[in-house]
Amino acid sequence: MISGRGKTEISYEKEHRQVEPERKALMERQNYFICIDLKSFYASVECVERKLDPFKTNLVVADPTRSKSTICLAITPAMKKLGVKNRCRIHEIPDKIQYITAMPRMQLYLDYSARIYSIYLRYVSKEDIHVYSVDECFLDVTEYLRLYQMDPKEMAVELMRAVMQETGITATAGVGTNLYLAKIAMDILAKHAEDHIGVLDELSFREKLWDHQPLRDFWMIGSRIERKLAGYGIHTMGDLALASITSEDLLYKIFGIDAELMIDHAWGRETCRMKDIKNYRTEEHSLSNEQVLMRNYEFEEGAVIAREMTDVLVLDLVDKGLVTNSVTLWIAYDHRLEHDPSKGTVRFAEATNSSERIIHAVEKLYQRIADRHTGIRRVEICANRVVPESFVQYDLFSDPEQQEKERNLQLAILEIKRRYGRNAVMRGSNLLACSTYRERNNQIGGHRA
Repeated sequence: MISGRGKTEISYEKEHRQVEPERKALMERQNYFICIDLKSFYASVECVERKLDPFKTNLVVADPTRSKSTICLAITPAMKKLGVKNRCRIHEIPDKIQYITAMPRMQLYLDYSARIYSIYLRYVSKEDIHVYSVDECFLDVTEYLRLYQMDPKEMAVELMRAVMQETGITATAGVGTNLYLAKIAMDILAKHAEDHIGVLDELSFREKLWDHQPLRDFWMIGSRIERKLAGYGIHTMGDLALASITSEDLLYKIFGIDAELMIDHAWGRETCRMKDIKNYRTEEHSLSNEQVLMRNYEFEEGAVIAREMTDVLVLDLVDKGLVTNSVTLWIAYDHRLEHDPSKGTVRFAEATNSSERIIHAVEKLYQRIADRHTGIRRVEICANRVVPESFVQYDLFSDPEQQEKERNLQLAILEIKRRYGRNAVMRGSNLLACSTYRERNNQIGGHRA
């Protein structure tokens, strides 16, 4: 066990003597970031479209046609005030609560997100904006404060005002001297602030949040990590900071290289900058396609789904001008049964985006790894280590004429789909009752477009 509890045991006297001079010095040379989040975004959009106030209207965004166990994609702040948890299931909402059910409209939410992003661009260059999700952005505002004659909080207020005025969507914001602190200020402090803005620097982070619980409130600390830390007597960020002084080696033994990031965050530090995010390129790229099925699928029905998903994956490769040297298939079963997922990978002699080769290989893989007697509930297929077509050197046994013919066919299919819709060209199997092809082509992110 790592001994000690919280910041009370980390020589506060010395720290507090230095707080004010340090803070003034930091203010003069500090970078500033804003993390801005659109409050209950999907639900707020649905309220704006209906000319309703999300703070006074009970509304959930969900597709009840799937089942009563469907997860609500969003609920209004008014619902949260009644004790309803975000991302709850429909059947978990108390019967006594009257509410509006809004079917998901993903394209509408993307359109609103794009409008709001265009607002940010009026104030900050795209090089200084990182889109974290459809409803959340990071902005490096360091170089803009002098231009606009604002402090960072005033700039956050201005951005939130512009979003509200032009779209009707309420935003919350965190201001921090690094990316991590901006995120934490928004996640933890902003929700309790009257103006919906939290502000943190390294020193105020230690003052305000070293004793905060639960630990899972902090970005990048999930329930699993929280439980593991608790097993060593670490329940707060103050505990973690103390442990980094007294038991650093143990932290690295437990968490490996991830301990370095955890220790930095415990002290309110973050080395990653906006330019690091913009310059980041993964060494290996992949394309994947996954689907959760609404019922147990039998073996032959699952084969149809695997083929459809492979077909979509291959066209995506062609559309992006990519090839792959291997494809991985992952199959999960009825969650009520203790059945491990099935997983397998097929490799190709040379990288390819040939529909014929990849679909044939995946069909054989499916026949080999799938359980014939257990209901299938989830299928995922992934093209591994994808690279541009220009990187590929074909062997002497390949038929260039046949390859060119297939490629022209794939490009023609893509063009027809772009012009007339994704369901304009289908296989006969896509018309089977078990097929999800047509439905998924009308979805974005697995939800109704």
